[in-house]
Amino acid sequence: MARVYNFSAGPAVLPEEVLAEAASEMLDYRGSGMSVMEMSHRSKPFGEIIENAEADLRELVGIPENYRVLFLQGGASQQFAAVPMNLMRNRVADYIITGAWAKKAFKEAKIYGDARVIASSEDETFSYIPDCSDLDVSPDADYVYICENNTIYGTKFHTLPNTKGKDLVADVSSCFLSEPVDITKYGVMYGGAQKNIGPAGVVISIIREDLITDDVLEGTPTMLKWKTQADANSLYNTPPAYGIYICGKVFKWLKDQGGLEAMQKRNQEKAALLYDFLDASKLFRGTVRKADRSLMNVPFVTGDADLDAAFVAEAKAAGLENLKGHRSVGGMRASIYNAMPRAGVEALVAFMDKFEQAHS
Repeated sequence: MARVYNFSAGPAVLPEEVLAEAASEMLDYRGSGMSVMEMSHRSKPFGEIIENAEADLRELVGIPENYRVLFLQGGASQQFAAVPMNLMRNRVADYIITGAWAKKAFKEAKIYGDARVIASSEDETFSYIPDCSDLDVSPDADYVYICENNTIYGTKFHTLPNTKGKDLVADVSSCFLSEPVDITKYGVMYGGAQKNIGPAGVVISIIREDLITDDVLEGTPTMLKWKTQADANSLYNTPPAYGIYICGKVFKWLKDQGGLEAMQKRNQEKAALLYDFLDASKLFRGTVRKADRSLMNVPFVTGDADLDAAFVAEAKAAGLENLKGHRSVGGMRASIYNAMPRAGVEALVAFMDKFEQAHS
């Protein structure tokens, strides 16, 4: 069997150990005589799966008891609406726009109230993170919103914004579990699983308990009310059961790797390999201000669209898949999530060096 190095931004590479274990359990999950795909979400085996997944996630992140963990559906994009529906009690919210996903979340929030942009990096194609140390936070804002890691543009908040006492809401889809985090600095943290945790179809929300109430906007659908999901322990209706099962295995894999501190070190080392090459290259260049570079998503270009296309095609032939950049940035993008082995980044850098020599 030939496995490629998959640099997709999402759905993305998963640990081979997790895939192999899931394959071994596909027809018969631990003597149940059935696959998790076939299993009732009300059954005892699945109850243990979701409970263990939450327990392992809490241990990995250090989630306090006054935060709830919800396994939801609809992806991060559905939370663009759920956040204002559940939190916009004053009908005011402040947004920091650092990429396409924050922009879409802001647009959705405007449907429900007065969403305001208090900082943006759109003036330079979202290639940096704006200074958020002294923002003009609205006195009556219900929350301040960020997309912490920008998958398309390759930027990352390495310092959280000063929200001046307002609750911080963060979409962490593409940096979730890539490094240690102090969850108490957030009111709400959520992310789609399909980048760094599991297959598409699961979104995980970590919400401070006092923010989960019946006081939601009029007309909020039952399914989008966080209290509905929290009261039912994420089992109000049939959840994305198989996706949660895979997420649980990834949580155990992360624990086996040494936890989030070990993953951060590994991710820093992988990213340094690629960024150091880009900084020394005469053909390729990165597109992000150095101080704001993501460890997860690395966009780069040659400056020649035809050469970029040739690189992507030749890389694919060499077993380096999904390197084409997003259309709004062009060029290439390497997503090097937790499950991307160091050998994959080394193979990419070696191929880039060979390509540069051939086109110098």
